[in-house]
Amino acid sequence: ASIFEYGSAANPDMRPIPVLVHPPDLHERGETRVIPFDINDFLEIEESCTSPNLMASFVRIVKGEAIETSANATSQAFYVIRGNGTSEGEHGKISWSTGDLFVVPVTRGKIHHVCVDAESMGGAALYWVHDEPLMSYLGVNPSSEKKFEPTLYRREEMLARVEEIKHASDRSNNRCGVLLGNTACSQTKTLTHVLWSLLNSIPAQSVQRPHRHNSIALDLAVAAKPGVYTLMGKEIDRNGFIIDPIRCDWVPGGVFITPPGWWHSHHNESDDVAWVLPMQDAGLYTHQRTLDIRF
Repeated sequence: ASIFEYGSAANPDMRPIPVLVHPPDLHERGETRVIPFDINDFLEIEESCTSPNLMASFVRIVKGEAIETSANATSQAFYVIRGNGTSEGEHGKISWSTGDLFVVPVTRGKIHHVCVDAESMGGAALYWVHDEPLMSYLGVNPSSEKKFEPTLYRREEMLARVEEIKHASDRSNNRCGVLLGNTACSQTKTLTHVLWSLLNSIPAQSVQRPHRHNSIALDLAVAAKPGVYTLMGKEIDRNGFIIDPIRCDWVPGGVFITPPGWWHSHHNESDDVAWVLPMQDAGLYTHQRTLDIRF
């Protein structure tokens, strides 16, 4: 047993979440493979992870080839960065194309992915995020009960909804995007009971003012021209600007980490719309009433 003095132990000294990048050139060339964004050494966590609760990876599939993935997870999400193909497992088979996103519940076996074609780079690329690190930390296996059904979000449907929101009188002044929900998560309005995702657009020559939340964001830059970036920092001044910010430039197909509780703003100095898809464990935070998102 260990007994600590409260004042000195209530906020233990733990490794902070770093601002790091998983560059797109990792999935743009080479053989068919999984490319994990593993930073467990930074966090002093034994198991592979990108954040304490989540693991993010790229999956590159050369045209005409296949690969199998597996995770001891309650939730898995796959966003199609590039290409078209199929994914098949115990929950069935789907066909996917660039810009689609799909989620699957607890899966005992492997998921078989095939690249049928790709518009560039000689193969498809998937952005794969799951909550196996959370299971590893708790020392548990997911229940065999499915918490949600496999769900597919088509690119065309997401973009059509964004277009509707652009013209809505009650839309947020800080964001122009769609929160991806699941019918099994009616209270939290999240992708799954653990995962949360948003397809967010930043209009040309515009700024989305700072906001913060307690969940870690694993942000995929879907589309961006030079001059699109995020500023991040721990504090804002009395005018709402971030103090001593870190700048993270968006590179299409690349992922960057936004630490929990940090203020961050998105800037588009280009002449084209930019798009970002953050993945977070905010389904869990929302359920616990601890997300504390502030604009």
